[in-house]
Amino acid sequence: MKGLFLALVLLFAPILLAQQESPNPQAGSTPSDAPMTQQTIQGCLQGTDHNFTLTDSGGTTYQLEGDSAKLREHVGHEIEVAGTIGKSAASSSSSPPKDSSHTIQVVDVKHLSSNCKSSK
Repeated sequence: MKGLFLALVLLFAPILLAQQESPNPQAGSTPSDAPMTQQTIQGCLQGTDHNFTLTDSGGTTYQLEGDSAKLREHVGHEIEVAGTIGKSAASSSSSPPKDSSHTIQVVDVKHLSSNCKSSK
């Protein structure tokens, strides 16, 4: 009987150890862990102080985050922004939740025109 028990322990021990050590493929796969994408978007800049939006020619509006001084001087202008599209860095509970797919953390601003092109 002891021999059978020992044989079963030796047979199943490696299997149990392997299950404990294998990484969980579900762990760390929350949407907030998704890689953010660096892109360049052109459009019309609107907003004031720390609340800027960029509307592209297709009518999509992006919430812009970043250096307000760079953005403030281009309000009402056609610009091109380079930045990371993804999760909003703002975590204020007093503001409404932002659509993270339409939030850009601005890295660079390029002036294109002093007037916004008419959108759709």
